[in-house]
Amino acid sequence: MALSEYQPGTTFPGRIGRTTDESAPAWPQPVRALPGSPNVLIIVLDDVGFGQFGCYGSPIATPHLDSLADSGLRYNRMHTTALCSPSRSCVVTGRNHHSNGMAAITELSTGFPGYDGNTPFENGFLSEMLKQHGYNTYMIGKWHLMPSEQESAAGPYDRWPLGRGFDRFYGFLGGDTSQWYPDLVHDNHQVEPPRSPEEGYHLTEDLTDHAISFIADAKQVAPDKPFYLHFCPGAAHAPHHVAREWADRYAGRFDEGWDVYRQETFARQKELGVIPPDAELSRHDPDVPEWESLAPEARTLAARLMEVFAGFLSHTDEQIGRLLDFLRGTGELDNTLIMVVSDNGASAEGGVAGTTNETQFFNNAPEPLEDSLAKLDEIGGPTTFNHYPWGWTWAGNTPFRRWKRETYRGGASDPFLVHWPAGITARGEVRQQYAHIIDMVPTVLDVLGIEPPTTIRGVTQAPLHGVSFAQTFDEAEAPTRHYTQYFEMFGHRAIDHNGWRAVCPWPGPSFAEAEVPFGTAISAETLAVLDAERWELYNSAEDFAENYDVAAENRSKVVELIAQWYVEAGRYGVLPIDGTAVLRLMTERPQLTQERTSYTFWPDTAIVPGAVAPRVLNRPHSIVADVGIPAGGAEGVLLCQGANTGGFAFYVQDQRLHYAHNYLSRATHRVSSADPLPEGDHRLRFEFEPTGEPDFARGRGAPGRAQLYVDDRLVGQAELPVTVPIMFNPGGLSCGANPGAPIVTDYRSPFRFTGLLRSVTVDLSGDLIVDSEAEMRAAMSRQ
Repeated sequence: MALSEYQPGTTFPGRIGRTTDESAPAWPQPVRALPGSPNVLIIVLDDVGFGQFGCYGSPIATPHLDSLADSGLRYNRMHTTALCSPSRSCVVTGRNHHSNGMAAITELSTGFPGYDGNTPFENGFLSEMLKQHGYNTYMIGKWHLMPSEQESAAGPYDRWPLGRGFDRFYGFLGGDTSQWYPDLVHDNHQVEPPRSPEEGYHLTEDLTDHAISFIADAKQVAPDKPFYLHFCPGAAHAPHHVAREWADRYAGRFDEGWDVYRQETFARQKELGVIPPDAELSRHDPDVPEWESLAPEARTLAARLMEVFAGFLSHTDEQIGRLLDFLRGTGELDNTLIMVVSDNGASAEGGVAGTTNETQFFNNAPEPLEDSLAKLDEIGGPTTFNHYPWGWTWAGNTPFRRWKRETYRGGASDPFLVHWPAGITARGEVRQQYAHIIDMVPTVLDVLGIEPPTTIRGVTQAPLHGVSFAQTFDEAEAPTRHYTQYFEMFGHRAIDHNGWRAVCPWPGPSFAEAEVPFGTAISAETLAVLDAERWELYNSAEDFAENYDVAAENRSKVVELIAQWYVEAGRYGVLPIDGTAVLRLMTERPQLTQERTSYTFWPDTAIVPGAVAPRVLNRPHSIVADVGIPAGGAEGVLLCQGANTGGFAFYVQDQRLHYAHNYLSRATHRVSSADPLPEGDHRLRFEFEPTGEPDFARGRGAPGRAQLYVDDRLVGQAELPVTVPIMFNPGGLSCGANPGAPIVTDYRSPFRFTGLLRSVTVDLSGDLIVDSEAEMRAAMSRQ
């Protein structure tokens, strides 16, 4: 007898009698995808500009991405929001970023619906949609789509990947992480990397391994069940980490500087047809020094930083190639709809000179050139946290002006590839139709023949904001269906409408041309002036790179577009316009617990994210460990926070008690007990008392007196001449071990405590001294 099935929620079609012999069974029908449904693979890269793929004219080798372009499609008018979390929310929901509560990164959330950092559940994710249609759903890599205070083991978990429709997750929850010592989460729990850098570990390779294994796990059981893989490597966000042999492939390649890079890339873009034949290169950015004006040593450093970035991107391409090879080998590649995009333009957060330790930049303590040069051979390795100078940022966005965080095309236009041999006949063509990343979800649903759901888990769904561009797959001249798109980021505004582009830069067209600093509030009076005088206008059809402001001769068009911007702003929750950054960082937000001055930690528990760890910098504090020292002694970390980029460690070694403070990898200041620790139960205590004020402008945290106690007996004392002033990054706190990069060179990670560690308590007192502006820059650099 054929198996009888019925839709859950409908009437049972079988027969129920008094006994089984007079009854007929029927089964609730499993959720199955339509036969032949394609897999969906969305690859979201980080901080990769329009001119950084090989297939978009770059000298950086990306052969596997290029192969997707050669047998698929390249788009030259795909737009993003110009920032990480906002863009990523658009990619997975098909709604505009303010409607997702993602006006900026969630660390800068405020108490307005478009700004609060919580994507409403009525804006369902693509994973939730496809799961209803029989797809396996996998999230790999960077998340950064929930408030940072929700990233700890205390949850809540409903906005973690598994709470938003993904069956499996392997990656990191925040904005950035070390490629050598990443903060990893597997499904809903923290894990440590499977190997060390010395054993050949690298995060992008690990992510690729898990992507392959997730697919293989399911396909070997249900080969006809399609998957949706959201693959988001940390690349090419800082830190630019890669094995030296990858960087050395580019030795000398960038010695001629960023101006030459732009000119050569621009010429190749025309040869490839990826930009219009009449496109013009944008102006030399006022904030970028001429290459020849740099000292020879500065050029050496800048060139090496770019070599490492290029190696990092090529290595990432290699891992994408490995994933593609797996799909090819299993016969899945041709029927996999692949979309590749970056979340925003290239990043200028390395500063004008670049850095070997981005944490120094966050702390207002840029390293002298000679210190950077001393680490030249280490750049990209486990001892650095490097980022290139913003001259390479500008070059990476060729042919456009400006960069990430700004709504000019350099910040909001990115490479975009589509590959689906089973569904697209066109090969190697360029598409010029206007599109925005909110169009990706509607396009996927369109080609799958799926209507947007009206409800997800009982929640009525909001309409999608994007439109499908599937009509462009095989019709090069198909008209665009996306006519109007607003942009807003920190008060920097723009709108595209029917071939025109209006931009209102805030605080100015560049840092050099701005009258006030980035992050300045926009008052009602200021807004009136901006709307009356500061909007620029570009004819997008004729001016690809926004070179010719024609606002003066087209005033009526400017007025029309300003009005249209406000219509869109009202529709999608953009108001109130907020140009601030520091004030957002200082905004009081709902917390899981009440404010406290005592924190207790236990060994073998999850790492505590910096956002919810006790804030010990620049204030009196104590750390007390309740331990048992066995006969023969013990060693290991009691409590630590940070990494080799900066942090502190409270530990036992050589039978003595130690505290070490790593000042931004420049110097380590220590205090140690004179005598060995006796066996038995003890209370080991560290105290810090500031003896001066922090000097935030010069990147120097409060100096202070460091004291060690064993059972209230003073056993060691030293003066710490300087401490980290603003933040540790990475900033996780760990009890009983130092996972990841060792904070000090005295030991090798994880250096677990070998005695009995019952608990460690951090006690805070006194006023917290902070530099909110610098903390804002740090938060912004992590998206």
